[in-house]
Amino acid sequence: PKFLDATIRHYRFMLRGLQEVAEECAELNISFHLLLGYAKDVLPTFVVEHGVGGLVTDFSPLRLPRQWVEDVRERLPEDVPFAQVDAHNIVPCWVASPKQEYSARTIRGKIHAQLPEFLTEFPPVVRHPHPPSCPAEPIAWEACYSSLQVDHTVKEVEWATPGTAAGMAVLKSFIGERLKSFSTHRNDPNKAALSNLSPWLHFGQVSTQRAILEVQKHRRNYKDSVDAFVEEAVVRRELAENFCYYNENYDSVQGAYDWAQTTLKLHAKDKRPYLYSLQELEQGTTHDPLWNAAQLQMVREGKMHGFLRMYWAKKILEWTHSPEEALQFAIYLNDRYELDGRDPNGYLTLVSLCLAGCLWSICGIHDQGWAERPIFGKIRYMNYAGCKRKFDVDQFERRYAPTH
Repeated sequence: PKFLDATIRHYRFMLRGLQEVAEECAELNISFHLLLGYAKDVLPTFVVEHGVGGLVTDFSPLRLPRQWVEDVRERLPEDVPFAQVDAHNIVPCWVASPKQEYSARTIRGKIHAQLPEFLTEFPPVVRHPHPPSCPAEPIAWEACYSSLQVDHTVKEVEWATPGTAAGMAVLKSFIGERLKSFSTHRNDPNKAALSNLSPWLHFGQVSTQRAILEVQKHRRNYKDSVDAFVEEAVVRRELAENFCYYNENYDSVQGAYDWAQTTLKLHAKDKRPYLYSLQELEQGTTHDPLWNAAQLQMVREGKMHGFLRMYWAKKILEWTHSPEEALQFAIYLNDRYELDGRDPNGYLTLVSLCLAGCLWSICGIHDQGWAERPIFGKIRYMNYAGCKRKFDVDQFERRYAPTH
């Protein structure tokens, strides 16, 4: 019925994608059952009542889904095997590295060394030759929606149609129209250079593996862009998974390196030039028109450009009472509005395919110490003037101006 700060925006994207799965399963003669409730309460009972011979689940490094898995495991009959498959990543998280990696530099070689084994074509899913032993009941989709205990005020977005078919169309358009400029323009919020795949990747409607297999076919023509995409979609993404899997404090300042915790503590009492409440940040009513535009892009579209996610999170550190409050606000806003929120990449990078965000921006994870300054200490700093040197800030501000 609920998951962290997910809203109806996220649940509708997931459920409309599942409707496509149900239709595809029917064509393949595979029965698709949709259970309402918490897994620990409904799944073991279903397994017993239907004589299920084995259970397979996907992997997430976040503590709440890991707890779900443990709760189900404890309640299953002893003779029912329970397997977990990391379909979320290409190289399984626990295979990629047995420990928390310090940076992209330390995990990159480990990932690339194992890609030939894991980056392989999927076998086709064929129509099942036998009728199901327990045919599925027709799914009451409206009952699913009415069972949800989530905020209904965060509306769906228009640009992203849920489901694998729509996600594959976005992948196709990325390869045909935007891949060629990915390496040169991906950090310019005014350029159409990003894949925009993160919602479909987050909900498992398109796999990262499928995206990489398709993009790599064009390496001869766009080598730099393909290499950059692999770096962000595989290396950086799996680095985020590694961080959440091996660091139990992945969503708090305590998860930062000692140098970063020390420098943030030293500057925790520094005078802030501005202080904003969560409500003021959420409504995009700060003094900074670029920050407001980035926040409003996220609220309206369920996504924020990756480069701006870095700036956005760093300014929250600068404009709130403490690093702890900054991290709390940033995670809340990200999880509430971003279609790819509540994701390992959110806690580390706040974007599935671009290194930016929360613990990187606020706590220096996978980064190094920089010249010391007020509030930030040795955490990497970003400012408005720096953004103006990178791209046409005025153009972006006009595009996402407040509508009063």
